[in-house]
Amino acid sequence: MAEITAALVKELREKTGAGMMDCKRALAETDGDLEGAVDWLRKKGLSAAAKKAGRIASEGLVGAVTRGKVGALVEINSETDFVARNDVFQKFVHGVTEAAVGAGDDVERLKTAPFPGSSRNIGDELTHMIATIGENMALRRARRLEVKNGVVVSYVHGALAPGLGKIGVLVALESTGDHGKLAAVGKELAMHVAAATPQFLDVASVDKAALERERDVLREQARASGKPDNVIEKMVEGRLRKFYEDVVLLEQTYVRDQESRVKQVIDAAAKETGASVRVTGFVRFALGEGIAKEPT
Repeated sequence: MAEITAALVKELREKTGAGMMDCKRALAETDGDLEGAVDWLRKKGLSAAAKKAGRIASEGLVGAVTRGKVGALVEINSETDFVARNDVFQKFVHGVTEAAVGAGDDVERLKTAPFPGSSRNIGDELTHMIATIGENMALRRARRLEVKNGVVVSYVHGALAPGLGKIGVLVALESTGDHGKLAAVGKELAMHVAAATPQFLDVASVDKAALERERDVLREQARASGKPDNVIEKMVEGRLRKFYEDVVLLEQTYVRDQESRVKQVIDAAAKETGASVRVTGFVRFALGEGIAKEPT
């Protein structure tokens, strides 16, 4: 049996809000499997939250740059928020994001790309930055989106400088319609993504493992009602629709009007721009999500 450490219990409590003894029992029942323990607590109704976003655990900046049909997001971490407000660091993040538009989003390859306005590549420039500022930094991740016809639009929430902040979004819209109107729709959709944090574009793209996991949790919850199996399955399917509305972009309620589905907004955009509109991709980076913060 796996060792149930105090650190593991603490992590489970932070993810679920459940009591210490319940967390210990959940970990014991799942042989120390953290995600399995989360599900166990949910099935028993002991989790304070069915889902919790990744913790904001590192400082630094997210950079966003778009060039018509192409856009890129980059996250570069630093040890303190003080560095994120440093002009030199901000210029570095912007430069790396600009480079990602052309070089792509493979981080190791991106590090070998020339840094704009310098004789060094990005990796060497990062080393130089660390030596100059005196604080550890890391190029954590990058994503690039491109369309054949249409626009890629960016949005940075609470920007510290143009294209730089703690939450960055790209939305790719494929369409032959009016690009000015298309960009306006894309900006609003990007703001929606920043606020609503969808995980998948459409129902077909929902991860099968995540779907089966959710179905299993919902089935166990429904069994507590004492209803027969055929009724339970109908209950599960009904609750899955709510799951889709939570995690699938096109199924979400549009943040701006709190009434329409995002897919209805896309249909309306087609009429507005004079051609069919299709969301081909989106990316949302929140600074430091999913990585552990150093103890203070």
